[in-house]
Amino acid sequence: MPKLWNETIRTHRHAVIETILDTTWRLVAEQGLRAITMSQIAQETGIARATLYRYFPDVEAILLAWHERHIAIHLEELTALRHRGGDPWQRLERVLEAYAFISRRRAGELGALLHRGEKVAQAHQELTDLVRDLLAEAARAGSVRNDIDPAELAGYCLHALGAAASVPSDEGVHRLVTLTLAGLTGPAGTAPGQDFERHPERHAQRHEVEPEARHEQGHQHGLHGRSGQHPQASQ
Repeated sequence: MPKLWNETIRTHRHAVIETILDTTWRLVAEQGLRAITMSQIAQETGIARATLYRYFPDVEAILLAWHERHIAIHLEELTALRHRGGDPWQRLERVLEAYAFISRRRAGELGALLHRGEKVAQAHQELTDLVRDLLAEAARAGSVRNDIDPAELAGYCLHALGAAASVPSDEGVHRLVTLTLAGLTGPAGTAPGQDFERHPERHAQRHEVEPEARHEQGHQHGLHGRSGQHPQASQ
């Protein structure tokens, strides 16, 4: 078969799939997931039902393909934001804010359906890696706390900002992003510039000291509890 003919077939197939995906999503947005049938999609797209079934077995498969396409687009957007100019903190803030607004745009009714599949899981891992690398870079610059592994912080960020899906206003999303970013700067006394990756022993030493401090605090609390007053007051 000639190359030009093959390219024409691929172009036609791609155009048909795009039409099916966009039409299906429009119908779901207008009428809800449960009201949509394959017959209705075929009618709206002008495609014969038999042809539609050659592309997709059911409505769920169409929506999953639509979601996978949009995930790929979102990843491209977030990757571009990561490489835009600015210091590590500014780039991290841009990426997290964009992710929060993406989360808000997701349709809650389709959440359980659209977060399944191997491609979706792979895309989520790519997103986690992107945020983790940004956090590690910001930690090395002294902008982000270094007492927690960047991979763990990435999970915290994505879970926290996923709540934007139920936030009713843009202002609320901005507040959620601000609150999430505040958790990345660490408690008072966390020394900026202590790279977690280069100095994990400092994190371990902190945990070795903490039990002794808690024991001492508990001992003092016990003295207060027995006497009902500060120990000096009994002298």
